[in-house]
Amino acid sequence: DGCIKAVGQADVIRNEFSEAVFERIIDCSGKCVLPGLVDAHTHPVWAGDRVHEFAMKLAGASYMEIHQAGGGIHFTVEHTRKATEDELFTGLQQRLGRMLRAGSTLVECKSGYGLNLETELKMLRVIERARKSTDIGISSTYCGAHAVPKGKTATEATDDIINNHLPKLKELKLSGEIHVNNIDVFCEKGVFDLESTRRILQAGKDIGLQINFHGDELHPMKSAELGAELGARAISHLEEVSDEGIVAMAKAKCAAVLLPTTAYMLRLKQPPARKMLEEGVIVALGSDFNPNAYCFSMPMVMHLACVNMKMSMNEALAAATINAAYALGKSDTHGSLEVGKQGDLLIINSSRWEHLIYQFGGHESLINYVIVKGKVIYENERCETMSSY
Repeated sequence: DGCIKAVGQADVIRNEFSEAVFERIIDCSGKCVLPGLVDAHTHPVWAGDRVHEFAMKLAGASYMEIHQAGGGIHFTVEHTRKATEDELFTGLQQRLGRMLRAGSTLVECKSGYGLNLETELKMLRVIERARKSTDIGISSTYCGAHAVPKGKTATEATDDIINNHLPKLKELKLSGEIHVNNIDVFCEKGVFDLESTRRILQAGKDIGLQINFHGDELHPMKSAELGAELGARAISHLEEVSDEGIVAMAKAKCAAVLLPTTAYMLRLKQPPARKMLEEGVIVALGSDFNPNAYCFSMPMVMHLACVNMKMSMNEALAAATINAAYALGKSDTHGSLEVGKQGDLLIINSSRWEHLIYQFGGHESLINYVIVKGKVIYENERCETMSSY
């Protein structure tokens, strides 16, 4: 059934299953078996890359300066609106394939480059197609409040989402046409303020969506306090979170999805991971894959978390597996190797799992097998002919 039947010492397992017949046996001598990685925050559906903006950033332009010059999210929105559903689906399939080969077996996927009902639904349909047709696990997020559409105020955009987008989403959810798990808002100065964010998140919660939103990234907005109050499952970014917000999240068991790639690429201050861990916050990691932070690899995210956010390798592994699964409301089925959980695992070509983090960018030769629901879906022949050291 794709679930783990037994976990334990080799000799005990051999005795227990001595009479069993297996379709396939993989020799893992000198190798490590790990849970499949979970990427708790991605924006993988879009058209039109922003490689030209990377040059602007390197020359010193800030995120908001690029945004105000018609770049950033609005550039991607324009291209995504023009793209066909098939074009978007092809792009998403290729990106998910790259994530899978880097060890991710469960990925959160957001809409949010439509900013109108028609394109947001187009993106969610693309995510739904991928959910049904690809091996990788998907948690789907409606992120219609990713930016304020041109020609609208934040209040008008909020009203449109609450009065038009969410009722339509509820209807499509009930008919089984689209499965959406989470609701997201970019709570930020000059985007959606605290009150608009509260209204949208509450309306999403009312139709059965988990709250999982962008908060306290560029300015302290008291997003963490709001999330804790609304019973949010997770909040992402949190570079500018307050001490009170950290305490509130710990009490509310609201996960912090930290995105070391974003702070690295935008040269922001890193989120206070150590302080969160000391206060007992459930810390998860995500790649934030999007045209602004182009990274598919959770092993690289874990490496950056250790170096730049001062997490230990054990903390980073937990944050990219069981805690990231928790942030998506899936820790009962994903994120660890336990009896009854889904058989999602990695086999790496090293006797020490730490090589997955230590070898920055080395995952392409380290990840030997990716297994989802007990089936090998990626096998890396290069590992058979080379030592990982």
